[in-house]
Amino acid sequence: MSNQELVVLGRSDEAGVCCPGLLTAPLDEGRAGELAKVFKALGDPVRLRLLSMIASRAGGEVCVCDLTPDFDLSQPTISHHLKLLRQAGLIDCERRGTWVYYWLVPEMTDRLASILTRPAGEPLPGRAAAAAAP
Repeated sequence: MSNQELVVLGRSDEAGVCCPGLLTAPLDEGRAGELAKVFKALGDPVRLRLLSMIASRAGGEVCVCDLTPDFDLSQPTISHHLKLLRQAGLIDCERRGTWVYYWLVPEMTDRLASILTRPAGEPLPGRAAAAAAP
């Protein structure tokens, strides 16, 4: 994983030092732009379904030939959607003969989740002060 991907996903370096999550500090322009690419990839129902199908597959990987029949779309269109998920860092793939196999990149989804969550029971910033005001 590149240092750019680590910063985008809430990591400042490969040693695992975390940057603040979305709910604890404002995003800078660069980080917001990179995160927007990930959310854009997730913003299409076909791509969400593809990601779900890949993530839930027994054995952890799936051939593109097993994904295509579940959609009323051409194989090149499915491949384009998979390419966008790959570019966002959500999945990875490997060609084996004539077929391409895909799998989830759990580090990406875990980091994405950590950006969007806060510790259980911790109020959102500003909400505690608003609740305490008379």
